[in-house]
Amino acid sequence: MVMFFVHTMITIILLFCLYPSVLGEEYANLEFDDIDEIFSDLETDSVGHRVPRQVNKLESKPHIIDFKVKTTIISRYAFTAVSCTMINRVSAAKEGVFQIQIPAAAYISNFTMIIGGRVYPSEVREKEKKLKGKKKETKKPGNGAKADNIESEMETFRIAASIPGKNKATFLLAYEELLQRRLGKYEHVTSVRPQQLVSKLSVEVNIVEHSEITYLETPQLRNGRTSSSANTANPNSKPGAPLSTVINRTKTTCKVTFSPNIMQQARIARNGMLGDFVVRYDVERELGIGDIQVLNGYFVHYFAPKDLPAVPKNVVFVIDTSASMVGTKIRQTKEALFTILKDLRPEDHFNIVSFSNRIKVWQQGKLVPVTPDNIRDAKKFIYLLSPTGGTNINGGIQTGAALLSDYKASHRRTQGSVSLIIFLTDGRPTVGETQSSNILSNTKEAVQEQSCLFSIGIGNDVDYRLLERMALENCGMMRRIYEDADARTMLKGFYDEIGTPLLSDIHIDYTEDTVEYVTQKLFTNYFNGSEIVIAGKLSDQSTDSLHVQMKASNSDKSIMLETDVPLQDKAKEVEKNIKSLVNTTTEKDYIERLWGYLSVKELLQSRLRSESSRERETLSDQAKNLSLTYNFVTPVTSMVIEQPDIQMDKPRDDDADDADPLDEEHREKPQSLHRNTKQPDVSVKKPEKKIIISKTSADGDPHFVVDFPLSKMAVCFNINGEPGDVLRLVTDHKNSGVTVNGKLVGAPAPVNSHKKQRTYFSTITIMVSKPQRSYIEITPRKVILDSKDRMVLPCDKTSAVERDGLAVSIVGKSNITVTVQGSVSFVILVHHYKNPAPYQRDHLGFYISSSKGLSSDSHGLLGQFLYQEVSITEMPVNVTIHESLLNGTKSNQEPQSPSTALKLKDRLVPAVKKQRKIHSGRHQVDCWFVKNNAAKLIDGVYQDYVVSHLFDTATGSDTSNEL
Repeated sequence: MVMFFVHTMITIILLFCLYPSVLGEEYANLEFDDIDEIFSDLETDSVGHRVPRQVNKLESKPHIIDFKVKTTIISRYAFTAVSCTMINRVSAAKEGVFQIQIPAAAYISNFTMIIGGRVYPSEVREKEKKLKGKKKETKKPGNGAKADNIESEMETFRIAASIPGKNKATFLLAYEELLQRRLGKYEHVTSVRPQQLVSKLSVEVNIVEHSEITYLETPQLRNGRTSSSANTANPNSKPGAPLSTVINRTKTTCKVTFSPNIMQQARIARNGMLGDFVVRYDVERELGIGDIQVLNGYFVHYFAPKDLPAVPKNVVFVIDTSASMVGTKIRQTKEALFTILKDLRPEDHFNIVSFSNRIKVWQQGKLVPVTPDNIRDAKKFIYLLSPTGGTNINGGIQTGAALLSDYKASHRRTQGSVSLIIFLTDGRPTVGETQSSNILSNTKEAVQEQSCLFSIGIGNDVDYRLLERMALENCGMMRRIYEDADARTMLKGFYDEIGTPLLSDIHIDYTEDTVEYVTQKLFTNYFNGSEIVIAGKLSDQSTDSLHVQMKASNSDKSIMLETDVPLQDKAKEVEKNIKSLVNTTTEKDYIERLWGYLSVKELLQSRLRSESSRERETLSDQAKNLSLTYNFVTPVTSMVIEQPDIQMDKPRDDDADDADPLDEEHREKPQSLHRNTKQPDVSVKKPEKKIIISKTSADGDPHFVVDFPLSKMAVCFNINGEPGDVLRLVTDHKNSGVTVNGKLVGAPAPVNSHKKQRTYFSTITIMVSKPQRSYIEITPRKVILDSKDRMVLPCDKTSAVERDGLAVSIVGKSNITVTVQGSVSFVILVHHYKNPAPYQRDHLGFYISSSKGLSSDSHGLLGQFLYQEVSITEMPVNVTIHESLLNGTKSNQEPQSPSTALKLKDRLVPAVKKQRKIHSGRHQVDCWFVKNNAAKLIDGVYQDYVVSHLFDTATGSDTSNEL
């Protein structure tokens, strides 16, 4: 019996040790209970490869059963979607915590929770608002959340939610970032730290580039507790890549997947803290002025020249030697400086300043050339540095800046060189000048735009805001080195990024009348291995050409490059490149979103540099508006999510282990936050296809028609808005609780048209606040109803739902009728084109079918006329002449006869007789047409009806959204 037991144990151990891949495939989809059964017979001290039992440790908290991260990188701009599903196996409600580290430079663009089958979407709002009710703010460390930072600059996103007993919860997070080129490589980092072993775990990174991918690397997991023997790559992966990594690549695309099964995860880290999955790559460079890509009215310019001689540099190292630097910090700093000194070029000049209570200068009053003797003496000076005393940041900076300024003043030949101050500290100012504002102004005055300051902060006691402002105000950048990081390696790496300047004083200009807004285009220096990225918005999408000119200096030489970019050809080229490779609409607008991302970054940096409170407020408002437009969580916005209090809950009637339709949908499309799936507790019936015809509408380009039944006449007008504008159509939020908004999408104008472009309604939103909060989002393809439950219904299928006084009836491929409390009814026509012309877009038409439930205080482009009367009169001659002069027209008739006018609210509005077709051309309306965006007909001007976002329910100048 003993012999049999020993033989059985040895067999099992050999099976695990010799055939892990077979076991991995067989047990890849097992839950924790199944894994524990496998290992339950192996609990002896002699077994060295056992995965620890997790059920006993984790039975009090939900288990993560699915963790997926999918990234799509399109020309350096990365879209990342995280999906994490966990299950609460016990009967009582338990707290589930979703936590993930994301790059500090990234902006969160969406977050959604699905708990017990109900969907809880997030909302990005202005940060200054005080939120009422049960709202939970999700935080990155910049907003006050705690972060466990690792060597790369990452921040922690964390949110906790109650999960009912015997139920699942899925957390969906999306964020975006522009990858920075450092040392000749782009690096994308995915944090894989679910804090548990996960039965289904995968990371997918897709790269779509315009140029050929010349370099690709997937190094070992960073910070993962692995050994070389335990992390051998499989035959299909790149040598040295993490276990289970598979790479598929073409000339310009690449797909990298990392999907360790539960056995492989345990070999890396038994606590689920696997580490960072890193993908590095680079692309082929175009000679000359760089790579310019154009799409949907926006462009991005990548400029990274190579094969240029290095520009000589004058560098002063300003090093903190206060008492807090004692031990590892000063030792690693000295080691890094020894290595950096070896990399200085013969044409460079340098000096070293140390500061604590006292300021020490290695070579008084000068910079010395790079010679073997000087390098030897400098190393000796560094070696003898001893930490003591306080931290005189102001004195160190002033001394370093004065050395550079005096050297440049006495050496005319330094005009072709680059001057750098590399400043390192681990603390806050404690000696000399200690006020941050005074240190900033003193630094700016001392540097005088003659050199660039690069600041490095080591440890947790550093005033990073001060260091960042010092760098930004003096054309440099700041780098953090955290307490437990390898300071030597990071210091050397930071110097390598700025150690080889190739160009200085770079000016990049574009045709002024072609570009409406462009991000930063003046750069002090360009360093080898980096990249200059500029994004712009074209003032006219139909423009054929964009003239680009670049001027820069290389040593004592001036360089000028210029070219004409064929915009239409470039746009077609980009569209062709991404058409079959990019799926979502958001990703297809990557250049516009990149422009928004860079614009927000630059506005926030300008705000940080600003010394005027009024200017800071203006910059904050601009950054806030752009952040809200692109749904970015930034320092001026916050993300809030409503979640209910969940107490002890009864188990569901169905088995909690069964696949949930919502979960299945997320497994297939983790980036899709709006799903088309079967909804629970929904009454579905066939609606009647007949709809009530109404004249009051906004349809087409968009053409507005207002019916005045008491006056027995109709008035019509056009609104020439901009693509992306959200127009307030109806608002009665304070009374009936109803608000309707419409978002415009653009299209080129037909040939020989007097218009520059066409606009259509791409989305209609209907918000209802009574008797409870609900909203409906309608596009040509789907209807999203969010009330107690979230429902997604396709527009191509006939169906109807009714609940809580809100009814939605869909006639497939035709129209949607929305009825509120039986007294307010809207009809939305769906316009689809099988073979659209260039100037056509799938769009919506909005019709007010019944307005009985709307109050007399209703407003909006259509709502303001619901209870008004209008009459026909004649415009007095003198008023007619005045109007002609205002419009820039003259009349040859003398005397001029009176023209027709509408009288509305004591206003006289010039109008002409017209006919309008509505309901897809099936009906024709005789109406009085008002020109100039309904001037004088509507209250104010049409810009007053442009709101901040689709779910804005505010009135007047208040832009809050309080459903």
